[in-house]
Amino acid sequence: MAEPGPGTLLEEMRARAPLVQCITNFVAMNIAANALLVAGASPAMVHDMRESGEFAAIAGALTVNIGTLSPEWLGGMRAAAEAAKAAGRPWVLDPVAHFATDFRRRATAGLMALGPDILRGNASEILALAGGAGSGRGVDSGDPVAAAEGAAVALSRASGAVVAVTGEVDFVTDGTRSARIAGGSPLMPRVTALGCALTCLVGAFAATRPDRLFEATVAALAMFAAAGEMAAREARGPGGFGWMFLDALAAVGPAELDAPGRVLPA
Repeated sequence: MAEPGPGTLLEEMRARAPLVQCITNFVAMNIAANALLVAGASPAMVHDMRESGEFAAIAGALTVNIGTLSPEWLGGMRAAAEAAKAAGRPWVLDPVAHFATDFRRRATAGLMALGPDILRGNASEILALAGGAGSGRGVDSGDPVAAAEGAAVALSRASGAVVAVTGEVDFVTDGTRSARIAGGSPLMPRVTALGCALTCLVGAFAATRPDRLFEATVAALAMFAAAGEMAAREARGPGGFGWMFLDALAAVGPAELDAPGRVLPA
């Protein structure tokens, strides 16, 4: 069976409007929810451990972002991840600045032990998660994507997860196949929480095609790259780019995802 292209997966995602449980940080909640809505999915920001596990069993996918971590939220993350795994739902981990403090390192180790299906991070986060030394400062990457490609492949093989390294040119691997995704805009890192919103969008595509997690991850990154490219044509600066990006996510179609040079095998 031929692999579905990013444009096909976009059409499928919008047709299904999957329910995605997004356990994300305080900074990202609003933009992540809006990004999923305009892209065509249905977000649910359910994080409390008294309901997160129960909800994960009915959502199409779960995404976990540790940006503003607390013990209470960590309990909700673990309950949701355990329930998603038991129900056969894919779950995505965004290990934001996991190397910065001992609390984050221990929390991430515990979440990794629960077997995320997809990992999405910047180059410094992926390098450190694979056991290497990155030069990141907090949530900001200090390393280029190319420097983390080998680490991403090794991490994917060791964990069994699809690994996405996002930056100027994104890199996705399942340990055997790899792809690079081009597009986006230099304005994207200057608008807070777009990376966190991307993690949630990866969850929407994963919910649509849990049998094709590599292709689903590539499609989500291709959609973000195409929308960033589209918004940058009109934006005069980061402020305008933020709302133009949401409009672009709504407007972008299969042709933009499948454009020549958007996705290339690595």
